[in-house]
Amino acid sequence: MNDAFTSLGIDPAFAATLAELGYEAPTPIQERTIPPLLEGRDLIGQAQTGTGKTAAFSLPLLQRLDPRNRKTQALVLAPTRELAMQVSEAMHSYAKHIRELTVLPVYGGAPIFGQMKHLQRGAQVVVGTPGRLIDHLDRGTLDLSDVKMVVLDEADEMLKMGFIEEVERMLSLVPTPRQVALFSATMPDPIARIAHKHLVNAVRVEIEHRAVSAPAIEQRFLTLAEGQKLEILTQMLELEEADAVLIFRRTKNGAAELAEKLTGRGFAAEAMHGDMNQAMRESVIRRLRAGQIEIVVATDVAARGLDVEQITHVVNFDVPNDVEAYVHRIGRTGRAGRSGVATLFITPRERRMMREIERYTGTQIKPMKMPSNADVAARRIAVFKESLRKELQAGDLDLYVEVVTQLADEGPFDMADIAAAASRIANATRALATPAAPAAEPAPPPQAAFEKKVRLSMAVGQRDGIRPADVVGSIANEVGIPGREIGPIDIRESVTYVMIPERHVEDTIAKLAGTKFRGRAVNVRIATDTPTGERTPRPLNKKPFQREDRTERPAGKFGAKKPYGPRKDYGPKKEFGAKKEFGPKKDFGPKKEFGAKKEFGAKKEFGAKKDFGAKREFGAKKPFGGARKPFGPKKRS
Repeated sequence: MNDAFTSLGIDPAFAATLAELGYEAPTPIQERTIPPLLEGRDLIGQAQTGTGKTAAFSLPLLQRLDPRNRKTQALVLAPTRELAMQVSEAMHSYAKHIRELTVLPVYGGAPIFGQMKHLQRGAQVVVGTPGRLIDHLDRGTLDLSDVKMVVLDEADEMLKMGFIEEVERMLSLVPTPRQVALFSATMPDPIARIAHKHLVNAVRVEIEHRAVSAPAIEQRFLTLAEGQKLEILTQMLELEEADAVLIFRRTKNGAAELAEKLTGRGFAAEAMHGDMNQAMRESVIRRLRAGQIEIVVATDVAARGLDVEQITHVVNFDVPNDVEAYVHRIGRTGRAGRSGVATLFITPRERRMMREIERYTGTQIKPMKMPSNADVAARRIAVFKESLRKELQAGDLDLYVEVVTQLADEGPFDMADIAAAASRIANATRALATPAAPAAEPAPPPQAAFEKKVRLSMAVGQRDGIRPADVVGSIANEVGIPGREIGPIDIRESVTYVMIPERHVEDTIAKLAGTKFRGRAVNVRIATDTPTGERTPRPLNKKPFQREDRTERPAGKFGAKKPYGPRKDYGPKKEFGAKKEFGPKKDFGPKKEFGAKKEFGAKKEFGAKKDFGAKREFGAKKPFGGARKPFGPKKRS
């Protein structure tokens, strides 16, 4: 449990989730805003983006909701779709253990009809841009009658973008009493007027912004997928000379796991996190100073007060939760007038956070060249050569020279071969050459479009916000399957189905094992059944009778319809069907002369003679009717 947050009034369940996400201590704005917001007070928060204000208003908001009520109870206004998505994702992660809770992002540029359907089903929290929210209000698809809390995030940016009238209208339509929280980096007059008009007895919190620069520290970044981080980190550690390296992770489990993996790859690494007592942490620091270990993998709280002059490199393996944490992290290097290098690993979705860091620190984070296997191989050879030079300069090699000379005299090897063999033995733990990068997969042959596909299931769906592009991107990037070979994709409420070529199934399951989408395990597996209440998806390019699994079903699979099952023997027999001899005999068929002879058929005189039929007198004669019985059988003959 996270006592630092529970002391502010946060429910222990939420605090436990925060601990899982790596939040070990509240930021200044969280300390000052969470208690009054939990009390239901209106609030004005003046703070920069990246200071932790999203958690500052999200946690009290989520804690005060009624998850059993599906109506919209909270409204968050954001200036851009990117910020709306970011806030929505953060709330999803904070409330991931509350299954009844729905947070819906609503913004322009996305199909409005899909948003309308989600609003009809109900969402307790709606996060959106002012323009699209007004659009839903005008259509009658957004109901504000149950809204009890409104948050204006980055109000000054909404003013710059011309949304001030929409913001005013939204606030005027939300019924009172309600709670309003306004966050803005600056407080121009129009924003101050909104605060004065719509907020009641508001608490004011102001976090001073100080631009922080670190001229002695080289700041750089790499954009890469989550699954690439370990490999790229390993290459960086080999390529760059460093006295000591400090690597930051968000969670204590992540720190322990990464330290273990680096140790397994031959690096002297130790973890340092919140579960370790002070004596254990000090032991790690002493060993780092003494050069007994070269890498420490730490969380933010564990690294507070860490002052080791030997640290030349800081690696942000995970992007920090706020910009102040970033400044604290990179400040661990470049001590005592030394230069330092700070590297930031970011995924494409985290670019906005990097821009906030640049704005906060007043410095530009420069892109760095992605290391390659060739770079690592060249570095290993250079290091090995240097170690050989040192040994040669040190001398005292008489015994080794004698052994090599004896081997050369005994034959059939020369001196160069013997030296090469000795070098390979010396480098048995780490080969000079790195494994070659896998060759690009050749383009599939034309028949690849018709090869058998297997349906996989992923334990994420519509409620997690997954899109077809996310599915294709993750499989294509991690497994290397061309996007054109992936699909069709069927996204349900809580599960996603995707078809991939059979030859890629094992590789896909192995490489996506353990991956997560927005905090939820993807859990890829072969789909053997369909969840209750959900229809079985059918490939879009096939008719029902062409389904691949039809011919593979054992006899009796169709239940009681046994007559249909045995017909499979007759069905494949195309012999009779193929006999076109009788079919082509159209000579007799086309002879319409006889069939066309309508003379006899047209002779309606006899059929029309209703006189005889109408003569009921004669028909009514019982004696004659009795005698007609012989005539009836004659017709049968």
